[in-house]
Amino acid sequence: MTSVEQVQKQQDRTSSQEAYYTLSYDETIAKLDSSRNGLTEAEAAARLERYGKNVLQEAKRKSIIAKLIAQFKDVMIIILLVAALISGILGELTDAIIILVVVVLNAVLGVLQENKAEQALDALKQMSSPNARVIRGGKTIEVKAEDLVPGDVVVLEAGNVVPADIRLIESASLKIEEAALTGESVPVEKDTAPLDKPDVVIGDRKNMAYMSSSVTYGRGVGIVTGTAENTEVGKIASFISQEDEDITPLQKKLNELGKYFTIIIIVVAVIIFGVGMFQGRAWLEMLLVSISLAVAAIPEGLPAIVTIILALGVQRMAKRKSIIRKLPAVETLGSTEIICSDKTGTLTQNKMTVKQVYVNSGLQDEQTDLSTISGSDILLQVMTLCNDTKMTETDTDAGNAGSSDHSGKKGINYIGDPTETALVEFALHRNFDKREGEEQFPRRAELPFDSDRKLMTTVHEMPPTEGNKVFRVMTKGAPDVLLERCSRIHIDNQTVDMSEEHRRNIEAANKTMAQKALRVLALAYSDKPELPHSMEPNEVEANLTFIGLVGMIDPPREEVKEAVRICKEAGIRPIMITGDHRDTAAAIAKELDIIQDESGVLTGRELNELDEPTFMSKVTQYSVYARVSPEHKVRIVQAWKKHGKVVAMTGDGVNDAPALKASDIGIGMGITGTDVSKGVSDMVLADDNFSTIVVAVEEGRKVYSNIRKTIQFLLSANLGEVVTLFIATLLNWKILFPIHILWINLVTDTLPALALGLEKAEQDIMKQPPRSSETSVFAGGVGTSIIYQGLLEAALTLLTYWWGHTHYDEAVAVTMAFATLGLIQLTHVFNVRSNTKSIFTIGVFSNRYLNWAALAAGVLVLVVIWVPYMNELFSVVPLNSEQWLIVVAAAFSIVPIVEIVKLFIRMGSRNKADY
Repeated sequence: MTSVEQVQKQQDRTSSQEAYYTLSYDETIAKLDSSRNGLTEAEAAARLERYGKNVLQEAKRKSIIAKLIAQFKDVMIIILLVAALISGILGELTDAIIILVVVVLNAVLGVLQENKAEQALDALKQMSSPNARVIRGGKTIEVKAEDLVPGDVVVLEAGNVVPADIRLIESASLKIEEAALTGESVPVEKDTAPLDKPDVVIGDRKNMAYMSSSVTYGRGVGIVTGTAENTEVGKIASFISQEDEDITPLQKKLNELGKYFTIIIIVVAVIIFGVGMFQGRAWLEMLLVSISLAVAAIPEGLPAIVTIILALGVQRMAKRKSIIRKLPAVETLGSTEIICSDKTGTLTQNKMTVKQVYVNSGLQDEQTDLSTISGSDILLQVMTLCNDTKMTETDTDAGNAGSSDHSGKKGINYIGDPTETALVEFALHRNFDKREGEEQFPRRAELPFDSDRKLMTTVHEMPPTEGNKVFRVMTKGAPDVLLERCSRIHIDNQTVDMSEEHRRNIEAANKTMAQKALRVLALAYSDKPELPHSMEPNEVEANLTFIGLVGMIDPPREEVKEAVRICKEAGIRPIMITGDHRDTAAAIAKELDIIQDESGVLTGRELNELDEPTFMSKVTQYSVYARVSPEHKVRIVQAWKKHGKVVAMTGDGVNDAPALKASDIGIGMGITGTDVSKGVSDMVLADDNFSTIVVAVEEGRKVYSNIRKTIQFLLSANLGEVVTLFIATLLNWKILFPIHILWINLVTDTLPALALGLEKAEQDIMKQPPRSSETSVFAGGVGTSIIYQGLLEAALTLLTYWWGHTHYDEAVAVTMAFATLGLIQLTHVFNVRSNTKSIFTIGVFSNRYLNWAALAAGVLVLVVIWVPYMNELFSVVPLNSEQWLIVVAAAFSIVPIVEIVKLFIRMGSRNKADY
């Protein structure tokens, strides 16, 4: 790209960031060098050449080779490759093959998981509108949406997907659903008036329409202000296309483990080589001995076993509605300290629901039986018939909760504005069916909702009264507007003049519902002897009879409050991040016990006023963020991460995608979630149930705990082998041959280690605080246990060899050492099921997988000694009863010794607690 092109690109980007919502109609036209008649075809072609196609640019994709190479940058993998090379040089081809298989398997799994950003961008592109109606040269034509350019004049109608970012210049009852972009659960009423402030969040930009949002009502005309990556959706696309270099806590721990092993292996090899040279042995012999010891120190099966344990966790979680897209995410969940959750559709049902009604001068909640209350029949009539929602039969039990289609009960599907749908569903549950009502009281005239009037009116023909026709005018709308048009009120089955006391009572009820963040609509009617000749609003919507108020909200999911309680008990802090209004967010958060009062709420505008250091110091004070943009969500997530917290982010909309990707673990919604949000997520909730996250966290904690147990088992076993060989070399004992170490590692490091991965979670696992991401894998006594248990295994093995060497012959001594080292690891695996609890408390044989694994591995160790051909191959001999008794006693003695150590640990913990 030339310097001129770079400057032009920057100018275009700067232009797209202009606050067009603050400009007037004429200023917008002038700024974009356009006109009300649109661009000419020549100008459109020139701008298309300059700005490029209105399509989201794909991320730069790695080649398969590059992805494979990236998998081999891990320290442990490099060590394993060196070990495979050395094993091959020493003639241990089986060992080398096993290591290489492990390495290749890990690399293949890594490559298969590396398509998140690509899938997310593909999904974003699919959300774009394929065609658009534009005015060019004064004529309305249809063009491909990808050919739109800044300055184009676009016509929008109900059902359209907005094809670019647009500044509206005409609006006729226009409503646009922006939930996927802003998180607001109801369509936004649009107008054309310029806004005063330049820092207004997306959800409050009433004169703008944004790419990928949907027109649900009315029509409008607007001028394109941004295309492709210069749209709000484009900014999200450019963020999620960036490479994610963050590594999970588990990967950090395994890298840490690899570094430890590198140091240990070098030290052991150097010491052995030095001792041998000091003793006067041949340098080549000592070099081979040193390398053999180093290879023995490497737990080559660890990466594969960790991968399998994670995979088993994935299978268990899938059965419990949590779909893992990336294996390490299982473990990351276990260390989650902060859950930043979108409100709409995640904490709430994404479905407007009537919570309270005011009728016959009384405020009633949703459970009240309205059939006994005067005026309720007319109230249900007005809320249902002055309504454009359609009801259709369906074979499904539920509609699409992610759109404006909702199902109130089996067999019914609602199509329409979520607010109107809520009214129809409320009435249906009280035995007033809109379809029957429309047949009985047919609509004869209407005044559609208008954002200026803030009212909607329909006229229905009622059953004749005493032979005279009756036409009922039904009106619903904003309480303050409608109340001014009401001169009478329906109370106690009669219509009376509206008094000031009546008005005060209505206003008080309205205020009460508004304080609960309910969206309030007023309802009124009037009966006329004939169909109005003129449908002028000032005539039809005058001298109305007030019938009631209706308060609605997108309510919390029933199970979420319990899930929030469990999160808090587990030391996890839930944070609500939403594009909805402050009052609505605060009301939901209070109901869910996320906050106690509104001091814990911060709006996007207030967040803009905080510089980064100030926000970093105050981020812990807030648990609710309202009216935020996608950039705000990312900023919040990153602020918590800078505090050293492991952050999970849940969400379902396009607006959540950047924060989902920026978090340590992104959790998408499987049902209501967009393909974009699911594409960048590490985990997807199949049932969109927030409480499923709690189950996933528990599973993550269990998986990490079991991985630590496996690491403890493998490293203590390998340490035992290394110390045994190290001391034997110093004493000039030929205690074990390379094939013995290989066989023991192959037999004891596989099935028993995997069985540890199936250990049940400890009962209090969700009452413990989450571990810090900085906590070492050796913390909590694991490192100490590895050292003393490894030394104990070595001591018992050496003692058995010494006894056999002094009481029998060399062949018997080697065989006894081999059998002891193999069996002692199989008895010790029961010890590591808990570092503090006695195996007799948790149940010696309560893990049936471990029982069978230990039995099978034990048989494989014994077969080598018992079977004639095998014992010759392994240079061992059969043992008599006395020798077996010594071996078994040595192997099982590690259990009571470790139990005594655990007893002292428990006593020490109790003393600290008492102190």
